Amino acid sequence: MARRVFVIVNREKPEAQQAVDKVTGLVERHGVLAGVADSGDGDLPPAAADSELFVILGGDGTLLGQLRRLVPLRKPILGVNFGKLGFMAEFDMPALVRGASEIFGETALHVHESPLLRVRVFGPDGRKGFESIAANDCVLTAGPPYRMIRMALSIDGNVGPTVSGDGLIVSTSTGSTAYNLSAGGPIVSPELDALAITPIAAHSLSFRPIVVPLSSRVQIGVTRVNADGGHGTTLVVDGQVLTKIGEDDGIEITRHDRRAIFVRNPQTSYWSTLITKLRWAEAPRLRTLS
Repeated sequence: MARRVFVIVNREKPEAQQAVDKVTGLVERHGVLAGVADSGDGDLPPAAADSELFVILGGDGTLLGQLRRLVPLRKPILGVNFGKLGFMAEFDMPALVRGASEIFGETALHVHESPLLRVRVFGPDGRKGFESIAANDCVLTAGPPYRMIRMALSIDGNVGPTVSGDGLIVSTSTGSTAYNLSAGGPIVSPELDALAITPIAAHSLSFRPIVVPLSSRVQIGVTRVNADGGHGTTLVVDGQVLTKIGEDDGIEITRHDRRAIFVRNPQTSYWSTLITKLRWAEAPRLRTLS
């Protein structure tokens, strides 16, 4: 039978708003439209729970924002990119139109299960004060007034380095091409169950990025922070969920017991995306001699 499809749209993006009717028309032609919701809505309607596929119209940020409420449903998610890069949202409108009969019909979907992280913050008394899911990364950032902070790292209970700097990034393989990449961290194939730990402007010549198994328990003890009223040193999850970090707080990052299920665009590959969108290893542009 044709799939029941639920569409979520980021109406703050004009192109996504304009594409809603076309996308829902494709769904109704080849599948069953279960419903449409705005990305900024609160709880999803009951029809969402019975859907077999979620189509997200927006960009990578919209996709990340929806993961936290869709992961418990354990259904495939397809991103249609109306943002800037579209690294996670692999489809554009032409690709969706070309593949509509297979995507919304009965053909088996080409999916990839991406790891998720469980992020928890504990106060000096050991009591948990914050918990979230991360698909891309967890970033401990110094925050205003932007003095160096001090962080003590441990992995699986093994005491690691204590370092001063502007922060620390712990990313999944999926998120390795986001902030981790910009900070000089490694690109990690999404086929690997791994974490990349990358310092941000560490006051050290020898604290290099490191890749550890996804099963690792990463703990960060924060022994010096910035405090600036309601701001200051902050833990940022997927660039969207923020919580303030106090002195002697502890952060624990472990593998979540669930994964995100993304529909892959069979017309592209991870490696071609690196080349076409991130310009991986692009040769210098030399002047043509006349």
